[in-house]
Amino acid sequence: MNPTAPSSNSPAAPDDTPAASAAAADELAASGAPAPSDASAGDSTADTAQGQLPLDRSWWQNVTGRSEAGRPGAAMPQTEATRVLPAAPAAMAATAATVADRPFAPVDPRAPQPRPAGGLAMLEAREVSAWFGDHKVLDRVSLTMEAGKVTALIGPSGCGKSTFLRILNRMHELVPSASLAGEVLIDGDDIYGDHKKLTDARRSIGMVFQKPNPFPAMSIYDNAVAGLKLTGTHVSRDEKDDIVERCLTRAGLWKEVKDRLRQPGGGLSGGQQQRLCIARSLAVQPRILLMDEPCSALDPTSTRVIEETMSELQKEVTIVIVTHNMQQAQRVSQQCAFFLASQSTPGAIVEHGDTDAMFNDPQDVRTRDYVNGVFG
Repeated sequence: MNPTAPSSNSPAAPDDTPAASAAAADELAASGAPAPSDASAGDSTADTAQGQLPLDRSWWQNVTGRSEAGRPGAAMPQTEATRVLPAAPAAMAATAATVADRPFAPVDPRAPQPRPAGGLAMLEAREVSAWFGDHKVLDRVSLTMEAGKVTALIGPSGCGKSTFLRILNRMHELVPSASLAGEVLIDGDDIYGDHKKLTDARRSIGMVFQKPNPFPAMSIYDNAVAGLKLTGTHVSRDEKDDIVERCLTRAGLWKEVKDRLRQPGGGLSGGQQQRLCIARSLAVQPRILLMDEPCSALDPTSTRVIEETMSELQKEVTIVIVTHNMQQAQRVSQQCAFFLASQSTPGAIVEHGDTDAMFNDPQDVRTRDYVNGVFG
């Protein structure tokens, strides 16, 4: 379910030192390339006729356009292994000659990657089913969560909403007895696919839980950038300062804490702690943000601030929220999905669609009864 993706290393820049040339020749010999014959050892014409070029002149000049005098290691004694290399195709030689004169900027693989063009992402669940042991809790749930919108998941307790939310960023699989079937796709790419890393899913899909969970002994500053360390993202101190200010501002907390960033995050109020957790999720630049009843333990004032924060964030990230508050679902979401389960059946989606339509003109009587408080 979670295979490790194969690593891909960028090719190193060519090294023309004698030691490197000898090592390259050894590698060529180990690869099974035919060794040059004695007859062709000193005859460049014979070398060329066999589809090979002498290493000392023709190959160097054809590829780089530089004279023999400019070649490092030109005086290196030739051995049977280092005398010739396979001829470079003309197109490759022309490309290499062009590239040889082009300056290269060093690339730091540890630097945070820029967000892809059109960073807003669509999240899609296809035929998702889930079990805890032998107990099936979700049955073939399919739902499209549109990019740049807030999708609210509503329904009574125990219908599988939070389980579904955890499946969306691969937290369900961390439960020893848990299993699942189906697909979860970000812009068509299955996060459970072969060679997909767990950290890749977490980097793309952030999570905010019902109860605020900042690291209590860690400063506000360190809490805000904790996700960078957990995902292996290395940044400079100046970049880190910028990330802290940007994420706390986006979470609506910067003005309240900018003068006490080195104080413990556990000393904040409940609403402030929840916004700190939102800022921590935003630091790794997720494309999707999942929120599991983020306001259920907060006072009305803090709830209003969180909802205003969500309204601003949806311009940059796709948001999926689980809520039991029907008024909140109407206020913050543009799409809505109603989950329902019974003692004999697992959770499933009864109805989903535009939020206004779901509340004002539902198509299923069960939806109408639930949003109007008849049950649940």
